[in-house]
Amino acid sequence: MSTRPPLPPFTRTSAAEKVRLAEDGWNSRDPAKVALAYTVDSRWRNRSEWATGREEIVALLTRKWKRELGYRLIKELWAYDEERIAVRFAYEWHDRAGHWHRSFGNENWEFDGNGLMRVRHASINDVRIEESERRYHWPQGRRPDGHPGLTALGF
Repeated sequence: MSTRPPLPPFTRTSAAEKVRLAEDGWNSRDPAKVALAYTVDSRWRNRSEWATGREEIVALLTRKWKRELGYRLIKELWAYDEERIAVRFAYEWHDRAGHWHRSFGNENWEFDGNGLMRVRHASINDVRIEESERRYHWPQGRRPDGHPGLTALGF
């Protein structure tokens, strides 16, 4: 069985590290890579869609990133306990017509002892923005270490 450090029980430092690693994975936009952070039978709610298991997670993320182009995400630790982490996030993306959006949300995560996420619940709201209102301008991929987080950006 694989492990995905940091492992529970979480501290503030290890929970924040887990959040950043998740952000980095999602910013890769590689569904197969992202799915490896979840248990083989992980249960998700993403908006109004449910997924169970890595295969369904890969399918969901593949659909998502075909629709949400230019995707750039920032996650921030909200709260944690021994095996759970609550996160708030915002990401920017554009549709095929070139319209920009900022999506805000909250996630609740639960991990197994190997550091794999077994439950993920995400609530997300979309706001259409003008391209001039974009705040995420780094090259596609990992957010640079010096880039402001959600709180610094006023989100």
